[in-house]
Amino acid sequence: MAGTVNKVILIGHTGDEVKMKYFEGGNCIGRFPLATNEEYVNRSTGERVSNTEWHNCVVRNKAAEVCEKYLKKGDKVYIEGRIKNRQWTGDDGQQRYTTEIQVQEFTFLTPKGEASAPAQRPAQPQQSQSAPPSSQPAPSSPQAQPTATDDDDLPF
Repeated sequence: MAGTVNKVILIGHTGDEVKMKYFEGGNCIGRFPLATNEEYVNRSTGERVSNTEWHNCVVRNKAAEVCEKYLKKGDKVYIEGRIKNRQWTGDDGQQRYTTEIQVQEFTFLTPKGEASAPAQRPAQPQQSQSAPPSSQPAPSSPQAQPTATDDDDLPF
């Protein structure tokens, strides 16, 4: 392969509000932590294990302002970007290193008005639990699953 690829796709929950930094000329940078979780069952002990990875996300200019306005702590977000490693000298003279996700695309996944705390979110949508069984087909039936070909069968 002649080229290289540096692409990251993450879906996770924000760990804090977006912190903004503004520069001369109107440019700005927003930074926020993003948590992704992995859960599995340990085969030898049978215990459920949960691991959380934290990612430092960086978003720039207009996109940063959008994130600052709409992203709150605990919100679920889809992010596409690239990995960037930085180094600098700290106030104490020590070399510091960090790995960041330079965000290029994002989609907010938390519905408007929903509580931000991930632990308070229901596992199942409330609609399917509140509707009487006679008025809605079972979710496992083929009719309950809309397909992309339904629109293609229209005669006009």
